[in-house]
Amino acid sequence: MNAISNAAPSSTPAPSVARITLLHAKYGLIETLRVPIAVIGTIVFPALALLFFVVPQRAVAENPEFATQAVISLSVFAVMSNALFSFGLTISESREKPWDPYLRTLPAPGISRVFAQILSTGMLGLVAILPVIVVGGLFTAAEAPPLRILAGVVALGVSALPFMLIGTAIGYALPFKAAIAVIQIVMFALAFLGGLFLPPILFADWLDTISTFTPSRQAREFVIWATQGGTLEWWVWVGIVVWTVVMLAASLVLFRRDEGRRYR
Repeated sequence: MNAISNAAPSSTPAPSVARITLLHAKYGLIETLRVPIAVIGTIVFPALALLFFVVPQRAVAENPEFATQAVISLSVFAVMSNALFSFGLTISESREKPWDPYLRTLPAPGISRVFAQILSTGMLGLVAILPVIVVGGLFTAAEAPPLRILAGVVALGVSALPFMLIGTAIGYALPFKAAIAVIQIVMFALAFLGGLFLPPILFADWLDTISTFTPSRQAREFVIWATQGGTLEWWVWVGIVVWTVVMLAASLVLFRRDEGRRYR
């Protein structure tokens, strides 16, 4: 008895932030995949847009520069739509369920959930651009060296930050049903204004000027620069930084407002 009572109590070490992050990301992906139509829509629509609207236009599809830019534009659209829906709808839906307040009471750090959301969204974003790249490689003259493609993927990841934060702000600002409508409006407005569906070279001067202030146009130009080279205009990287900082601040304010309303 004395030996037992004097023995040091066994203790299990707390899991690391990385392990908790991977666990949250795993179950976040599983939860997303339980609604296949949401994943299929995000993955299939950009590739279908390329197949139906770019491939038949042989003047574009057979021109390596134009075809590559079309593939890049729709890859940006795929990443943008995935980020907006993943963050906006996931957060707004979680706020209406009792499970989310319970998760906040657990000792796991909140940063793990944030990293997990970014990780799972990033993985789905990579999956979303694969069909676009395949269609572009098979049916158009789009081309880029392997290192340039890798640089373009990195640029896509960087330019996705404003869209993730826009989705986060919408998710904390609106209930689920309203968030669905607002995200769809924001997504298509940014797609058209950013030149993701129609090349900015066809824009009127006033529309082209407005377009340069949108995160979608800035993301498009940033990824084109990373993939094809050339000159990076100052408003591209400044715009990405400004949108990221502004939407991060807005997301934090809305998060604290939501926390104050639900946990007072």
